[in-house]
Amino acid sequence: MATATGHSPVIGAATTTCRRGVPGLRGVGWLGYTSAAIIALAAVIAVFGPLLAPYPPNQSDLAHAFGGAGPAHPLGYDSQGRDILSRLLVGARSSMLGAFVVIALAMVAGTVLAVTAAWRGGWVDSVTSSGSDLVFAFPGLLLAVLAAAVFGPSQWSAALSLAVAYTPYVARIVRGAAIRERSLPYIEALEVQGRGAWAICVRHIVPNIAPMLVAQGTILFGWAALDLAAISFLGLGVQPPQADWGVMVSEGQTGVLQGFPAESLAAGTALVLVIVAFNILGERLNDRQAKELS
Repeated sequence: MATATGHSPVIGAATTTCRRGVPGLRGVGWLGYTSAAIIALAAVIAVFGPLLAPYPPNQSDLAHAFGGAGPAHPLGYDSQGRDILSRLLVGARSSMLGAFVVIALAMVAGTVLAVTAAWRGGWVDSVTSSGSDLVFAFPGLLLAVLAAAVFGPSQWSAALSLAVAYTPYVARIVRGAAIRERSLPYIEALEVQGRGAWAICVRHIVPNIAPMLVAQGTILFGWAALDLAAISFLGLGVQPPQADWGVMVSEGQTGVLQGFPAESLAAGTALVLVIVAFNILGERLNDRQAKELS
């Protein structure tokens, strides 16, 4: 029996009960909440770091090179006599922003490719999968080296190369979820109603796989931050004297050899905390989603 709108009750139910959306942090446990707090703190520092820094990050005083910690300089000085705390606070922006750019580009490109392949199927799916496998064979660091050779070492060439390297990974994961979503009855119901492919994908499939996208993006953010720090450590990303956690770890090697590990230790600790926090939160979100779908 049709309703007043002309659609059957089954179709109406199918189109209204399958919107899952992006849930909050409920059910992630105390470790997940702690990780979320660390991430929130890192985000605040990344945004307001230059305002919070007590000194200009590149202000040098060679007379205090490798100077110890004190009330005015809680983390001491680096090899150039610069305040380590100021450089740590300012460096959070490039470290976090670079990883955000990588994940944003990879998630958008990977999702578009995967949803298109899942919807169209056939040769489109085959070509997309083969192309993703081909790109997936190239390590992100290798692509960053090639990008640095072509465009010169910079944060943005490194971020773009990592985004290209991460896209196939995102596409693989999203493709499986999109295929499962594509096979659900409500999709057929929407097609019977005359909804177009674009509208169904954008308004239904993508929002319904959004929890999985958020979980995977959170995990990948930590790995992107680590890869960008490694690229900067090798001199192919952020360039000195710009403050960046990867650059600080690299420049701090001199201090480590001379018994002054404060710079490398501070930047390395910040990196580890952020990376671990993103990975733990992402895994908790992923586990919660798996339980909800089981």
